[in-house]
Amino acid sequence: MDYKDTKAPLSTITYNKNEVEAPTQNIYEAISIIAKRANQINGDLKKELVDKLEEFATYNDSLEEVFENKEQIEVSKFYERLPKPTAMAMEEWLNGKVYFRTPETE
Repeated sequence: MDYKDTKAPLSTITYNKNEVEAPTQNIYEAISIIAKRANQINGDLKKELVDKLEEFATYNDSLEEVFENKEQIEVSKFYERLPKPTAMAMEEWLNGKVYFRTPETE
């Protein structure tokens, strides 16, 4: 999934409890599903960021030298400006893009 094109809010907003719990009819179950999805998103973003920063890695034996790479700084700033994974997960949940199932009912 492309997290860069998300419409999730950058700051904290209040959601309607009835809309959040509507798919499961249980607010606690809905929050649990959203939290699990947020963890998935966070893992994906972290892996993507580490992969991109590896491109800029310079391996040397000297710990005194620190290189500041402008492209590396821009990549880091871009990821810092993205909405939080919880906001992305909540947006996906409210738009019906999160698949979930309950093994007890199957």
